[in-house]
Amino acid sequence: MLVIVAPGQGAQTPGFLEPWLEDPHYAERLGWLSAVADLDLVHYGTKADAETIRDTAIAQPLLVASSLVAALQLFPHPSDAYGKVGAVAGHSVGELAVAAGARAITAEQAMVLVRERGRAMAAAAAATPTSMTAVLGGDREEVLEKLATHGLTPANDNGPGQIVAAGTVEQLAALAADPPGKARLVPLSVAGAFHTTHMAPAVERLSTLAAAVTTHDPRTRVISNRDGHVVHDGREVLSRIVAQVANPVRWDLVMETMLDLGVTGMLEMPPAGTLTGIARRAMKGVETFALKTPDQLEDARAFVTEHGAPSPMETTPTWRMLVSPSKGTFHQHAEVVEGGTIPAQSAIGAVAGLRDETPVLAPHGGTVVEWLVHDGDLVSPGQPLVRLHPHAQGALA
Repeated sequence: MLVIVAPGQGAQTPGFLEPWLEDPHYAERLGWLSAVADLDLVHYGTKADAETIRDTAIAQPLLVASSLVAALQLFPHPSDAYGKVGAVAGHSVGELAVAAGARAITAEQAMVLVRERGRAMAAAAAATPTSMTAVLGGDREEVLEKLATHGLTPANDNGPGQIVAAGTVEQLAALAADPPGKARLVPLSVAGAFHTTHMAPAVERLSTLAAAVTTHDPRTRVISNRDGHVVHDGREVLSRIVAQVANPVRWDLVMETMLDLGVTGMLEMPPAGTLTGIARRAMKGVETFALKTPDQLEDARAFVTEHGAPSPMETTPTWRMLVSPSKGTFHQHAEVVEGGTIPAQSAIGAVAGLRDETPVLAPHGGTVVEWLVHDGDLVSPGQPLVRLHPHAQGALA
């Protein structure tokens, strides 16, 4: 089984998008996502220095966009991916990239959310001097106990011997003076204590925005950072991503789930290397592929073919809803009755507005399962009118 993963903040390096932008299709797509995010991602991915792209408000949109556009290069026809990708997972902000890749949200929704996520987290980080430190090695229980002693949060648990502590600079200084036994501390170049309660204001901001986002059930398994669970409800996928901003990333549990699923291959989207590196240490026997540059695409496609298998998740409903195209009075065609069948492109009725009358067509035809309105009812734009059982399931793909 193949799992595709998207990295989180800290994976970006100066100029990492330069080779990708030699492809005009990649450049066009990145230009579009730049417009959506209101950021010059081409500049930040090619010319900006390390300190500039360390800025949370820049780094996060840059990472999500790079993963999304590279995925389109890997799968020129996105529907091809769903017959090969058994699961997806993103580390921290990478969850927005995989949510869009799995079609729980759109790429444009992901870019708006990540733009606001980055801005809100940067603002929250500016309120109090905070940071993060990687704790490498040592006994797990002793490490967690030492973090608790100093009031720190294990913000990232990346598997054996890799826990990231987060908190105020004073708390981290106390940890540096009193480290866990046999552990090495590595201060991280980040702008704040992400995935802790210090980010609560950012969660509030994102929750307001997410409430207005239309979601869909993902087309493949999405493994959540919260607890390693597979989530198939689109609304829950998004709500978990929002809450994760102020809660620890349990990548260790994500990897456990991958192993439980029988994953044989992990492919990491650019800027790749971090998650495949962790997997090589924690997921023995699982092959990895770090997609860093476009000259690897053919080898990456071969890797996908070798490990790919369709997700068994059911993504095609057994009925299709027809909705009102506009506001007005609905007039049902008398011959369209529950239990009856209608051909494709036939009209089930019409909506009469103040200016005109608009026919309501059944694009795929089928059996009328249930009327949801009555003849003569006032209807609003997008209001469900009838459920149809399609003649051909393939028409819904």
